[in-house]
Amino acid sequence: MTTHNIVSVSGGKDSTATLLVAIALETENLQAVFADTGNEHEQTYAYLDYLEQATGIHITRVRADFTRQIAGKRRFVETRWREQGVAEEIVQAALEVLQPTGNPFLDLCIWKGRFPSRKAQFCTMELKRDPMLEQVVMPLMGRGDMLLSWQGVRRDESLNRRYLPECDEVGGGLFNYRPILKWDIPAVFEAHRYMGIKPNPLYSQGMGRVGCMPCINCRKDELREIAQRFPEVIDRIDRWEKLTQQASKRGAATFFAGSNAKHPKGSIADMTAIEVMEIASIRQAVEWSKTTRGGIQYDLMISEADSSACTSAYGLCEGSWEPVKIMEAA
Repeated sequence: MTTHNIVSVSGGKDSTATLLVAIALETENLQAVFADTGNEHEQTYAYLDYLEQATGIHITRVRADFTRQIAGKRRFVETRWREQGVAEEIVQAALEVLQPTGNPFLDLCIWKGRFPSRKAQFCTMELKRDPMLEQVVMPLMGRGDMLLSWQGVRRDESLNRRYLPECDEVGGGLFNYRPILKWDIPAVFEAHRYMGIKPNPLYSQGMGRVGCMPCINCRKDELREIAQRFPEVIDRIDRWEKLTQQASKRGAATFFAGSNAKHPKGSIADMTAIEVMEIASIRQAVEWSKTTRGGIQYDLMISEADSSACTSAYGLCEGSWEPVKIMEAA
């Protein structure tokens, strides 16, 4: 029986440390896989290229495809929306944008007519888990082999992960394996140092997490850093909001607000699309990120901050990180 070792790689610190553990253990039949959400920063793509070169491990890229789902929604809009009494201008606006763009994250939002939220975080399943299962894992199943899915998950990340087992069986010969489950953050970066692998440079630029940029769960200070350092990212989300808004029956869709989101002015459920976009758009979220606690007064220290300065939450400023040994590429 053959054991296939599949490591999920995002370009972030935890998944990179997991890959490095697998390499250090001289794991056989090792395959690294990156699920491209389409909402990644260019530096992450460059970092994946660096990882391949530095480790000698090829990283397979997979992407979700929502062409079929968007076509199905288009047919539904053409028939059922009109039957449900949806205004013709809203129907026409939706039909105008219900075409695949080739970007998984945007296509997912256009299909759903909304962005993911903390209560409906369907992005992880649709953009990461399912493409990996369908394109990498499932083709290997049914042969009587063992499949070990290596996941860079740590218990101190969240309450939901605190009680996860180090290894559990999914079925059909597939097992989830979490080798760094008990690690803390210093141990994660120590693994990078020991193996001579630099962390993703985004960690020295104020990012607390690496993956989607921005993530729907990103912190206030992280959003502020993104807006200061990468204004083109905010411009992109602004465009995506307008496109997803057209695909929504309500005519409203904001990156950081689900359909039941609460704001100082109340619930957006009873607001018009224009009212929602005025108080909850990505542009408004960026302005809020510049304020002090309470979201009312601008923080003068923040407004005068140097966007080129190192703001790493992990002490990864230039000159502070040195590898212990250099890994030779295979």
